[in-house]
Amino acid sequence: MDIFIEPIGKLINEFSKLPGVGKKTAQRYAYKIIDMSEAEAKAFADAILGVKRKVHYCKVCGNFTEEEECAICRTRDKSVICVVKEPKDVFAIEKLREFKGVYHVLHGVIDPLSGIGPNDIRIRELLARIQNGDVKEVIVATNPDVSGDATAMYLAKLIKPLDVAVTRLAHGIPVGSEIEYTDDVTLARAFVERNRL
Repeated sequence: MDIFIEPIGKLINEFSKLPGVGKKTAQRYAYKIIDMSEAEAKAFADAILGVKRKVHYCKVCGNFTEEEECAICRTRDKSVICVVKEPKDVFAIEKLREFKGVYHVLHGVIDPLSGIGPNDIRIRELLARIQNGDVKEVIVATNPDVSGDATAMYLAKLIKPLDVAVTRLAHGIPVGSEIEYTDDVTLARAFVERNRL
């Protein structure tokens, strides 16, 4: 016999599908939803559905947007492109308010152990942007781990012949950590002290 009635069990199961959410946390979330007023629960559900219906990837950079092209791509200096693994990395860098260029989201990194090769991420789109524009520098801001470094080296090999400077964030970021969890001071310093590849 299941210890939860079906609607609660179903809600707990859905919450437990989220990354980093175990059964106990999922139960706490479910209990919180039960304690909400109907208006609060509706607002919560509407926010989830709104994100699914309105948010998609920018046709240029691959970041989240509600428009066809994101505001960063429309308004910023296109001569410097910062390459990141995921849209959440764009948010981490934007919080610093230091970077004035545009982004390119790969939506992954080269990871042969997971079966992810160069053709599985947005490298072709990056090369097309470089070849079609006045790009002077590409900053590779992938995580400082084995896959992030492999991706950075692969990109440098492809981009250098195009007569574009390729730099990598300085290693103020601890090896093995993720950009989204790096404190602002360390991330800002890594940006300032980035190295040419």
